[in-house]
Amino acid sequence: MRILSEFVEGFDTLADLPPAVSVFGSARSKPDSPECELARRLGGALASAGYAVITGGGPGVMEAANRGANEAGGLSVGLGIELPFEQGINEWVDMGIDFRYFFARKTMFVKYAQAFVVLPGGFGTMDELFEALTLVQTGKVTRFPVVLMGTAYWSGLLDWLRGTMAAESKIGPADLDLMCVTDDVDEAVQYIIDADAALAAEQEALKEAAAAQAEARS
Repeated sequence: MRILSEFVEGFDTLADLPPAVSVFGSARSKPDSPECELARRLGGALASAGYAVITGGGPGVMEAANRGANEAGGLSVGLGIELPFEQGINEWVDMGIDFRYFFARKTMFVKYAQAFVVLPGGFGTMDELFEALTLVQTGKVTRFPVVLMGTAYWSGLLDWLRGTMAAESKIGPADLDLMCVTDDVDEAVQYIIDADAALAAEQEALKEAAAAQAEARS
């Protein structure tokens, strides 16, 4: 019943959320760290582009992204998790939900986002990154942009993906193209906007094709 209630609360609370982007990164990052500064600028740029910003609601990179969105006049969302060492939802969140179960929370991150942006982080950040990549790779979600920000931080992982995972055919060459890697906030936001536009064009084309088939049968 607790699991069911978490899904119901999440669906009810986020049902009217505008287009949104989920931003991930370390709770341990200091407010004056480069990744927090980057996250704050990113949150502001996403809000200015019309996106709500969804984070895990905690401190560090999450708080910085929420703050950037809030300061830019956008909607700032925090999906918190009950952990013994977390500090609760940060003060820059406009709409917050606390979860006990990771899998219910992760469903909300994907269901209500048009894209993921992943900044330097630890195990939780890696978990979200590879879940998103798996969903895109397997076609469970389509046209879902995944952006890695912090090129120096991610370079070792990317080298391993190319030199070991892809080299041993554990992933295909095209799988390496599922991520946009950048340090440029404007490039990251434009990548998301372009993916949204491409998806909208595909959906419109499908509607037109369906309408043409229906007319031909009538």
